[in-house]
Amino acid sequence: MNKISKQRNAPLPGHWVLQDAKARFSELVRRVRSEGPQHVTVHGRDGVVVIASEDFRRLTGEQTGRALVDAIQCSPHRDIEIDVPRMSMPVRDVAL
Repeated sequence: MNKISKQRNAPLPGHWVLQDAKARFSELVRRVRSEGPQHVTVHGRDGVVVIASEDFRRLTGEQTGRALVDAIQCSPHRDIEIDVPRMSMPVRDVAL
């Protein structure tokens, strides 16, 4: 294989062939942290993108309830008091 063929098959920056990603996983993780998302190809096609956990939480909208709290606090109706009726529920005796 000549030099030009090798260069043509070389992955782009931020792109990894699966075998290289597996063999150099620690480096892959370091590059995700320092350079951003890293693409891993499987059989010459895009397979997966490895991203930082912070980016994943941001993209998936981690369910912390923060969005609901923010929406309620921004509501023009946030001062309305809601009277929620409480019902007494029977309690079972439990032998311990």
